[in-house]
Amino acid sequence: MPRVVIVGGGFGGLEVAKGLRRAPADVLLLDRSNHHLFQPLLYQVATAALSPADIAAPVRSVLRRQRNTQVLMAEVHDVDLAGGRVLLAGGASLEYDHLVLATGSMTSYFGHDEWERLAPGLKTIDDATRIRRNVLLAFERAECADGAEQMRRLLTFVIVGGGPTGVEMAGSIAELAHQALRRDFRRINPQSARIILIEASPSILGGFEPSLARHARRDLIRLGVEVLEGVMVEDLTDEGVSTSQGFLASQNVIWAAGVRATPVARWLQVQPDRMGRVPVEPDLTVASHPKVFVIGDAALLAGPGGRPLPGVSPVAMQQGRYVAKVILRRLTGEGSLPPFRYRDKGMLATIGRGRAIAQMGRFRFAGLFAWLVWVFVHILYLVEFRARLIVLTQWAWAYLTWQRGARLITGLPEEQTRTLQQPAPGSSSESESSPLETQRKTPS
Repeated sequence: MPRVVIVGGGFGGLEVAKGLRRAPADVLLLDRSNHHLFQPLLYQVATAALSPADIAAPVRSVLRRQRNTQVLMAEVHDVDLAGGRVLLAGGASLEYDHLVLATGSMTSYFGHDEWERLAPGLKTIDDATRIRRNVLLAFERAECADGAEQMRRLLTFVIVGGGPTGVEMAGSIAELAHQALRRDFRRINPQSARIILIEASPSILGGFEPSLARHARRDLIRLGVEVLEGVMVEDLTDEGVSTSQGFLASQNVIWAAGVRATPVARWLQVQPDRMGRVPVEPDLTVASHPKVFVIGDAALLAGPGGRPLPGVSPVAMQQGRYVAKVILRRLTGEGSLPPFRYRDKGMLATIGRGRAIAQMGRFRFAGLFAWLVWVFVHILYLVEFRARLIVLTQWAWAYLTWQRGARLITGLPEEQTRTLQQPAPGSSSESESSPLETQRKTPS
């Protein structure tokens, strides 16, 4: 049997595998994690609205009924085009007759990779749980802090990047601080938290119509978010963010400013674009290699108007279905398909509870109706029925009560646990008592 190797279990790779469920071939899906992740809702995990299991499904479970499909948890190290092999980390290799590279993208710090330690991106569940830990821990540490300056730094959240991810993250943190947590602390007022969204271009949400972007900006300001447009980030340190308009003292920086493709171009020995994407032919194959396909965020293909197709899930899913049909026709000898054509179904972005913007063909709308459309679309595209039911229930409960049920601080290093039990360095003199010490001295 011919072997089809799919690298990546994201939106595109999963669609290829599902499209080949009846193909006369052995289908092998490789991914370095064991789950399919619904990335558009990662920010809700990062802000304690959902749990990781609500937006992820085991790939083996999703494909369990496909008898011709095998799933391997493995990391690809390189591709041997001449030998028709995929090289795995650790030295093993797998031969292929058709290869589909759907490896997605990773966070880009534009040449400042050292900033990753200070400003996590949002691409994986580990990223989301790390941000959730940092955000919730900031409030806990502020409750224990003595100095007002230290408290202000802890309760200042800076989001770099005004695209959909940055906007959704800023709005969600604002709702968490100003609503969900407002009655949970005794020393601090969570509503005093400062949320700052920084965008280098003249406007946030540059892919949307200017009127919709302005509407989103007004909604963010109503939620208490400070929107800084046309501001460049120049440096990140442990103390905060240096921008073209001054210094912002903060211990909580989140990076949503850009992505770059995984190293597919290096594997294939082709010249990528500035975002690392591989130029592909109209049938999504690599030039001179008709049995190698690249789809999703790693592929560079012009869409309507000559602009490159965006790195969004509908593009990856449509390309995955198309590639599955191409491979199936090759295997059955039914002839070729017309070139791939992307059907743009529009764009959505949510700003907060009951607030969203939608751009669908000629239609432009915002507010509650746009938010309901956003809810319906995201529920529809979740992989498992169980996840759809759970997420819908969680959203309904949060809408009615403003509560967030996933406020867990996990994976806390020992040194941070010790820090929580001590006053912030330099925040008080030796003669002053820390809040914890004061609480111990107060009679019960």
